[in-house]
Amino acid sequence: MSLPSLSESRLLPIPSLLCVVALLTACAQDVGRQPVTAPEQGPPRTFVYECSYGYRFVARIDGEKAWLFLPEQTLSLPRVPSGSGAKYSNGLLTFWSKGEEALLESDKAAHRDCRNNRSRAIWEDAKLRGADFRAVGNEPGWHLEIKAGEKTVFVSEYGQSRFEFVTPEPLNDQIARKTTYKVQNVEHDLTIILEALLCHDSMSGESFETTVTVILDGQIYRGCGRPLH
Repeated sequence: MSLPSLSESRLLPIPSLLCVVALLTACAQDVGRQPVTAPEQGPPRTFVYECSYGYRFVARIDGEKAWLFLPEQTLSLPRVPSGSGAKYSNGLLTFWSKGEEALLESDKAAHRDCRNNRSRAIWEDAKLRGADFRAVGNEPGWHLEIKAGEKTVFVSEYGQSRFEFVTPEPLNDQIARKTTYKVQNVEHDLTIILEALLCHDSMSGESFETTVTVILDGQIYRGCGRPLH
């Protein structure tokens, strides 16, 4: 909205000028009443930071808190103002993260050059979400999470397909060192076989203590896994 020029305002009658002033005042008040919207909070995120001199810790960012799982203790830090990145502190210990990098400081030590190990963070995230066992496989990429007494989730085709089942009681064969889960719902049949045999991931070469076979509706998936607790 454009304001009348000085020459134009001289031609306006007093009532019209009062209307303009009232309108401008109302606009200013409306601007002042605009709600301040808090930044949206995403789902919790888990990081495994590996710092200089071999120091490593897990951080889980959940809203305005950061849970730190340190070698010597576990604690929660509130978020505090910062010029850049996200800063959390209780006055004695400060955790400052920016993207995949972080800094951890206390009155006793400072851990710098901390970088997130994404592959390890995926496993820690599953653990903190309550999964008891996790497995992965390739060609096509898939992963499996078993939560005892609750649900089993199988994600295949590089994340394109997701299946959820109520976790059944496992069948344990102590002699063969094998555990089998068999479950079905209205649409799908799932069999999971966990064997205590050393397994190497075909892509990363990482070693796992359990060889895993998943059979979904007759389709066989082979991979590796480990317990999380």
